[in-house]
Amino acid sequence: MSILPIITGLLGMGIVFLLVPPIQRRCRRANLFLRPPDLHHTHKAPVPRVGGIALAAAFVGIEIFIAACFPARGEAGQHAVILAGSLAMFALGLWDDLTPLGARRKLLGQILISVVVCYFGIGIENFKIPFTGTIINLGAWGVLITVLWLVSMTNLINLIDGVDGLAGGICLMLMALLAWVGHQNLHLGLVASGMAGALLGFLWFNFPPARIYLGDGGAYFLGFQIGLFTIVSSQKGTILAALVAPLFVLALPIVDTALAILRRGLQGLPIFRPDRRHIHHRLIDMGLSRRQVVLSLYALTLVFLLMGFAAFLSRGQLAPTLLGIVVLVILFCAGRLSFSREWFAVGRVLGNSVSMRQEIQYALCLTRWLTLEGNRRGSIEGLWSDLLFLAQLLGFTSVKLTLADGERLWERPANFGTSHSARHVLQGGRYGVLELKAPSSPEGAGFPAASQSFDEQSEMSFRPGVSDGRLFEILSELLAEGWIKAASRWENGSKTPLRFDSRASAHRNGAQGKSLAGPPLPQHVYGPAQPEPN
Repeated sequence: MSILPIITGLLGMGIVFLLVPPIQRRCRRANLFLRPPDLHHTHKAPVPRVGGIALAAAFVGIEIFIAACFPARGEAGQHAVILAGSLAMFALGLWDDLTPLGARRKLLGQILISVVVCYFGIGIENFKIPFTGTIINLGAWGVLITVLWLVSMTNLINLIDGVDGLAGGICLMLMALLAWVGHQNLHLGLVASGMAGALLGFLWFNFPPARIYLGDGGAYFLGFQIGLFTIVSSQKGTILAALVAPLFVLALPIVDTALAILRRGLQGLPIFRPDRRHIHHRLIDMGLSRRQVVLSLYALTLVFLLMGFAAFLSRGQLAPTLLGIVVLVILFCAGRLSFSREWFAVGRVLGNSVSMRQEIQYALCLTRWLTLEGNRRGSIEGLWSDLLFLAQLLGFTSVKLTLADGERLWERPANFGTSHSARHVLQGGRYGVLELKAPSSPEGAGFPAASQSFDEQSEMSFRPGVSDGRLFEILSELLAEGWIKAASRWENGSKTPLRFDSRASAHRNGAQGKSLAGPPLPQHVYGPAQPEPN
């Protein structure tokens, strides 16, 4: 019996090696499933995002092999629920890979799938206190806790899938832990071993530089599957070390996610909005290569994996002690990183976030308006004038947009000294390249000189400059995201290439009417926006 996990592991690896190359070729030849890099992505060229297909196929192959060799005795229903639930979550993520669904729709889908799985008998029913052995029946609370657990695990894996090989490597460690934890359950142990082999094979293609990504489909599939396996291995729904142990492996993603939610909440940003402030992004910004980042995080997660084994062997008795050690390890590692100092400056962070919150909320409202303008404008020149209107309101002093047929540049005719600058290649250049500048010091940004005319003073004091570097970064990203959404709506509605000389059909112009125009643009506009025809 001891050779069976090896067989399923090799089976999973073989299926992945067999399927990934043709998936890559098909995607590249037909230009399918190649979502261009977004603002928060670290890769530069489009990469296939459907690696989850190979992992899902490996899972199905492993289940068929186990069913053929070991017919289930009374557990066929549970196996079917695991199979159907995992594939349903994979389908939800794959749908998002093909057509972005939005955070709310995805969350609703995750909750519905989790509720259905709980309805069919897989759930956390009891809670066992490790030190006393007392078992508490959770009753209806068990459904809520089960759904929260499954949805949290699903999104944790998706959130750490931000750099090549990171999510796959952490999931490999988790599957290895679950294969060992669940060895008394033959089906669970074999499936976890098979998925560990499949992930090992997938990392051959996913390790930096990645040739294929998990995508949301693969990340949702693995996260939900890990959540299900931990419940099934926890001795018939009683929370023991089998549930606690995986949390040690996920210590780093949990801390990173908690900080991201806190950061976005304080700043007034949507909680599920992606950004480049995760730990792996910050390490890359420090100068580490993606391979160095992944190997460093692997090493740290391996330490936590050993703690997970210790927590399980002690049946949860050592969990509080090990948790303290995890906190000390994280604090020690954070102390070695320069960017982590801001985590501990609580007063300054709170003060900065509160002062930034109003500006960010204002920018979010403006970008929503810009998105709606994408359905109303009759030309890209008109949409460009809306973009300038927003940039002035937000305090930018230079805006340059480059599309396929040329570029437009506006800048304020004054010398502000040093300035912040940002350059966004929008989805691999599909929606152009946007370059923004703003003064890095508040002096003069919002106060015109006495020698200037009244019109010049009004223009200069249109909006104070974005002098704070962090605020400039956020506002520039929000403006870039707003342009992508507006340009996408314009392109989809007009069925016309995104060019400055492109115009929507006359029917659309007549149906939508004129758009709300911004203020007159300054004279220092190179390639001025032309007024739309009546």
